[in-house]
Amino acid sequence: MQERKLGPFTVSAIGLGAMPLSMNNDKEVPDRDAAIATVHAALDAGVTLIDTSDIYAPAWDQMGHNEVLIGEALRSWGGDTASVVVATKGGITRSEGEIWGRDGSLAYLRSAVEKSLRNLQVDVIDLYQYHRPDRWVVYGEVMQSFQTLKDEGKIRSIGISNANIEEIEVATQVLGEGALVSVQNEFSPAHPGSYDELRYCADHGIAFLPWSPLGGTGGGGRSVGDRFGVFAEIGRDRGVSPQQVVLAWELALGSNVIAIPGARRAQSIVDSAKAADLRLSGDEIARCSASVGITP
Repeated sequence: MQERKLGPFTVSAIGLGAMPLSMNNDKEVPDRDAAIATVHAALDAGVTLIDTSDIYAPAWDQMGHNEVLIGEALRSWGGDTASVVVATKGGITRSEGEIWGRDGSLAYLRSAVEKSLRNLQVDVIDLYQYHRPDRWVVYGEVMQSFQTLKDEGKIRSIGISNANIEEIEVATQVLGEGALVSVQNEFSPAHPGSYDELRYCADHGIAFLPWSPLGGTGGGGRSVGDRFGVFAEIGRDRGVSPQQVVLAWELALGSNVIAIPGARRAQSIVDSAKAADLRLSGDEIARCSASVGITP
């Protein structure tokens, strides 16, 4: 499995986006045993980065569902988990009646981190990410709160999600050069809008983690080859799935890219993991980029 740098860590170039195990647009989640089997299949395939969040749950009163699953899967896997990095997120609230909100206060974030530590059953969180901006709180102040949580020994490294270039710059200024280790934004053939952020991160040594890199859990990932024919064409030529081609193309856009495709079936993540070792030619990369309006 090809590996890439994620701050202080070295992880697989393809990670596992664990959200679909607890919630997805199809509203069909696997049972506990099947979910854990999917995580085990990812680990067996060489995946060493798992992305989760406190809000990934079937319902508002099951917050932490996904984190608990990941913790159980890691403890029950037969291999060595010392090199596995778990990234989780906080800052989005979910309350009775499925009322969603955001809270970037230090008090809320500290409480959320402590709950995530219990859910995952770990002493420190490898990578803690600010999930979405709380527009009522100054972004720089939130980053100072994240630094406080790091200083308290609750988290090892800091990332941000759903961030624009200005927010990346603010985070870097507050945390210091090299302290912001990752940016996780939506990026796929259907949603290439964060290409500027991807390039900015590449220029500044920050890992870029595309979420929904295949197009989402509501069938977008399954139909990506139908909607973007060039990926299917290259897949046929190479004898691989269109999904593998999409992920290999994303990895080719920058050595800082670590894709985290979601999966709720073992077969899906096993197929996706193979993309880490699929090398596309310059012409193939250019064809893929042109098909979605990107000029590398």
